[in-house]
Amino acid sequence: MTSEEADVEHEMRAEYGEGVAPGQADAPVKLWHMVRLDGTEAMCGLDLAPGSATQSADAWGTPQGEPFCHSCGALYLREVP
Repeated sequence: MTSEEADVEHEMRAEYGEGVAPGQADAPVKLWHMVRLDGTEAMCGLDLAPGSATQSADAWGTPQGEPFCHSCGALYLREVP
């Protein structure tokens, strides 16, 4: 599997702070998590809102992907080359 194929199987999904609703304009992201494509369960086991923001797994390790869940990062690294 190439890294491009691995990225297609994952995406990043936002976790929001208490009282912040997914879909709110300019809602601050508490943490970015890695999920399997179109999923809502983070690799760390946290259930995320289906309406929360997503971004490509390519953002992992970049400023756009911060702050990122350390547990998801460790598990993601085990799945991608």
